[in-house]
Amino acid sequence: MKSILIVEDEQAIARVLAAYLRKAGFDVRHAADGPTALSQFDSDVPSLVLLDVMLPGMDGWDLLRIIREKSACPVIMLTALDDIQDRLNGLNAGADDYMSKPFVPEEVVARVNAVLRRNPHWTAEGEGKRYFGNLVIDLAAKQVLLNGAEVALTPRDLSLLLFLSEYPNRTFTRDHLIEQVWGMDYDGSDRAVDLSIKRLRQALSHWLPETGEIRTLRGMGYQFWIAN
Repeated sequence: MKSILIVEDEQAIARVLAAYLRKAGFDVRHAADGPTALSQFDSDVPSLVLLDVMLPGMDGWDLLRIIREKSACPVIMLTALDDIQDRLNGLNAGADDYMSKPFVPEEVVARVNAVLRRNPHWTAEGEGKRYFGNLVIDLAAKQVLLNGAEVALTPRDLSLLLFLSEYPNRTFTRDHLIEQVWGMDYDGSDRAVDLSIKRLRQALSHWLPETGEIRTLRGMGYQFWIAN
């Protein structure tokens, strides 16, 4: 059974979300502040985190940053703010989705299911490894290694890297990547692709450039380029 960690200080909201998620078949846990959430996360890494931005003890942005330093666990941000810059900040920080309050509980459940299923490369069984110089993509372990050290990536960033690396030197438009990696039910901006590519480049900054790189082809899209 997949588990959901709700990090929300408003007890009424947390109870409603927990009830709907349990009805949908999830094992649900709750934390009302940042430090408690971190402790629960470390003791039993959940399948997904529903993370409120405004929290006592530690805000959601700091908690997201700490989670991303140690795990690729999917995170959906919850906030009372409905500002495009907040959405971009959340996505750029590694959030997998973003919902503004007030929201309908059924939609939250739908978003949770969408995030958990829209990364087929992340959940699918795989064998073998892909070697690109000092970059190694371990399909079985679902890990990316650079100079022998694991690279921490969000599930979606990892899915994007897996997809691109499956077709070296082939160019994909943003729309194609949205369809293949984010899924047909994604209704956000294609700006998410640019942000994901930016995070991948930062994470792979020590990848030997003479071996390969993620290239931008102006007016065309992105390419996982490797030397022949």
